[in-house]
Amino acid sequence: QVQLVESGGGLVQAGGSLRLSCVASGRTFSSYAMGWFRQAPGKEREFVAAISRSTFNTNHADSVKGRFTISRDNAKNTVFLQMNSLKPEDTAIYYCAAKYTSVLPVTATRYDYWGQGTQVTVSS
Repeated sequence: QVQLVESGGGLVQAGGSLRLSCVASGRTFSSYAMGWFRQAPGKEREFVAAISRSTFNTNHADSVKGRFTISRDNAKNTVFLQMNSLKPEDTAIYYCAAKYTSVLPVTATRYDYWGQGTQVTVSS
């Protein structure tokens, strides 16, 4: 069982930056691929970024490529999402997710564990 707790969301003006963190419980964090997803009101949950468990390969959605960066610190059981050049369309609840796998899932249904989410609001 893995428990995930996100933090770092908030209200920011367009063009600003935020850094989201997700801390995982348990001693096997390094065995999990980690992902960030987001869900805006009235929309489906969408993939943002993912990072593999050991090789630290990453994948970012086209909509955030060049602006967002996923990273992880296995010693601290934490995955991060650095968000720069934020736009109003980035407004959503952001969720981190975990999957016990060596590959890099990019679909929400592939993930087994989810955090409660953190709200990001970007004003124009």
